[in-house]
Amino acid sequence: MTTGEPGAGAPRAVVITASNRAAAGVYPDRSGPVLVEAVRAAGLRADGPWVVPDGEPVAEALRRALDAGYDAALTTGGTGLTPTDATPEATRPLLACEIPGIPEALRAFGRDKGVPSAVLSRGLAGVAERDGHRMLVVNLPGSRGGVRDGMEVLAPVLLHAIDQMRGGDH
Repeated sequence: MTTGEPGAGAPRAVVITASNRAAAGVYPDRSGPVLVEAVRAAGLRADGPWVVPDGEPVAEALRRALDAGYDAALTTGGTGLTPTDATPEATRPLLACEIPGIPEALRAFGRDKGVPSAVLSRGLAGVAERDGHRMLVVNLPGSRGGVRDGMEVLAPVLLHAIDQMRGGDH
């Protein structure tokens, strides 16, 4: 089942794919489009994927999203243990506060689904803030399965988290 784009009043999210090879055109981005569709299905308007190399370009894309007023930025890729995986390092300095329960839940969900390597993800979640604007940031794995599993965890809480960041009640 394909869902349409949520209405104009829905929160805005951007999907950022961190992949050196996809950014270089070696192969197409496979996880970003899956994440865009899942974000829309969760009730947010979604842009992207913005495909960037891992590391500082991820930080630049997150700053651009924050400046553009997005309510959420979800990244895919760069959370593993390879020497080029640097999405958490690019994300952490931008966070005003971390939300440890989200990545803990993401890793536990993957592990409980029988994906032992899920516990190797170093992804972060938190709130980036600039000039009074707040944006939820979540790092997801770079695989389509990791994105699907991650959105199973995130979808029920995304809109509530954004509402709380805007000053809503618990």
